[in-house]
Formats: sequence, C-alpha cells, structure tokens
Amino acid sequence: MAINTMPIKVLHIHFGKDGGAERFFVSLAQALGERNVEQRFVIRPHRKWRDEIEDLGEIIENHYRRLSLYSLMLDWKLYRLVREWHPDAIMAWMPRAARAIPNWSDAVKLTRLGDFPANLKHFSLCDVLVGNLPGISSHCKSLGWDKSVQTITNFPPDILPHPVKRSELDTPDNVFLISGAGRFVPRKGFDLLVRTVANIPDAWLWLIGDGNERKALEHLAEDLGITDRVRFTGWVRQPIHYIAATDVFAMPSRHEPLGNVVLEAWRANVPVVATRSEGPSWYMTNESNGLLVDIDDLDGFINAINLLKHTPLSHKVVDGGHRDLKDRFSKERIVNQYLELFSGNLGS
Repeated sequence: MAINTMPIKVLHIHFGKDGGAERFFVSLAQALGERNVEQRFVIRPHRKWRDEIEDLGEIIENHYRRLSLYSLMLDWKLYRLVREWHPDAIMAWMPRAARAIPNWSDAVKLTRLGDFPANLKHFSLCDVLVGNLPGISSHCKSLGWDKSVQTITNFPPDILPHPVKRSELDTPDNVFLISGAGRFVPRKGFDLLVRTVANIPDAWLWLIGDGNERKALEHLAEDLGITDRVRFTGWVRQPIHYIAATDVFAMPSRHEPLGNVVLEAWRANVPVVATRSEGPSWYMTNESNGLLVDIDDLDGFINAINLLKHTPLSHKVVDGGHRDLKDRFSKERIVNQYLELFSGNLGS
C-alpha cells in the first residue's frame, strides 16, 4: 500500500493586531514550517510581525469588514485558493476570523480560541473548536457546541533569552527590578502593578508593551511619585529578553485566558507572581512554580513580590516553572497535537 508523503497544507485566517496572541500565531507558524507544513496566510495589512511569516507561504492582506467590498473580495480569493491549492486544514484564529472560513468540505475547518467566546454564531462551518485551556473547551460545550472540541495549549517562543542591559532603560544594575508585559488595557491590571511598586520603596518597574491605558498608567505613576522608578518600553518584538533582565515577573490580570508571558518568564528563569485568573489558576500551583494572589489584592501582591526577594523560594519556583514548561508546554508536544488535528483526528 502506498504511503502518502505529501506535506500537510494549512490555511491560516488571522485578523489580530499586535500582542501575545499574535506572537504565538507567529511561533506556531514557524514551528509548522520547521515540520515541512505548507502554509498560506490571511492577515490584516501592515502587521509588525508580517516579515516573520512571509517566507513561510503566500500572504493575503485584507481588513475583512463584514458585508463590505473587502469581505466580498476576500471570499472570492479564498474560494479560488482552496479550489486550486486544496488545503488539508483551514484554521481561523478567534471568532472574527471564523466568519471568513470558506465552505470547503475537503479540509478540516477549525477555530483556535484564546479567550471565552460570547456565543457560537460564527462557528457554523467549523468541524472542531480548539481552546488553549480546558475552561474554554468546557465553556463552548456549555453554550451548546455539540461537535468536537479540544484543548491544545501554547508554547513560548523558541528563542534563547538574552537579557537586555538595564542601562538601555536608564535603570541601575543593583536595584530590585519587576517586569510586567502585555497590552495596556484595564483587564490586564497594570494599575495594580504600579500601585504595588509604589509600596515597595526599593523596587523599580519595567512595563513592556503599549495600549490605550498607557497615558493613564503614566499619570498614575506620576501621582504616586514613582516616575523615576518606572520605565515604559513600548512594543518590543521579543519581550522575553526584557523579562530576563528583571528579578520578578508580575502578571496582575483581572481576566487572563492563558498568559503566554508567564511561560516566557519560566523560560527566562525569572520567578513569577500572578493573580488567580483563569489561565494561571489552571497551570500554576502556589509556591511550586510561582506565587498566586487573589485578583485586585494589592496587599497580597506586595507581600508575594517581597517574598521572592528571598533566594530559596525564588529558586524553588523558578525550578518548578522550568519543569512544567518542559513537561506541559513544549513546542514538540503542541505541534504534534496540531498535526494530528490537521490530519483529521478530531477527537471528541
């Protein structure tokens, strides 16, 4: 019997902007490319990370506004692409992208979810939904999803951390330095982190990222009298290099479906303090691979960070994070799960 040695073909549809979810999209696409998967991409125009995927396959750029000329043009392009290219899998990233999935019966059609969807209305053409933590899969079932649903989590970027020099951000080498990373929006809780640093007199803070709340965070630091100890990096391509230069990584999120930056901190061997939001509550164990604090618990956050100044506990949670990164969040394991899915094994 002949064995099919043709490479798997995957069409990605992704309308995200810039952030942690987009960095995982790039990481997965690169990892699939290393496994000889042929890929095509539909993305928004002018993405900062476009150059990181352009050598992996043809890119179609489209704003995709519902019931517009953009969407009609994309529908036509995608139908022509699948008819001529015959993908094995069509993978939408988040609900908005699922609206653009072409009705092509010869491919596995899936949507990868990095957050809890409000409803199922965009998934009618999907054969399977994939959540990056078990709670998302359970949530989809509670909404009435009766087809296959799987949990395939994330892995951090496959790069060796190289700590940036603190002097690049006008920060002394000998201070106790805390980092936080992500999009500056209320649900990320960076206001709590600024207040935390204001209550730890010898602590400095690097806020890695950008977003609508940046001005408010700058004003808060000014009001609390700590602008001399807070640095805003703006968007950086690889936050892991900045995290690696700090003593503690803090994730004060009020809502965090996974928190891929925690995995990056583990890879950088930096101890983690996080809130008991959805993702960390699943994969973190207090005083084993990090410290967990209740959401919006300022005193708890202050105390947890102060505890990590003590070397034995800091070393313990770093070792635990490194162990769990290897056991549960390895690139090989997660890519294998996606390849099995693309091959038509949809599970339950």
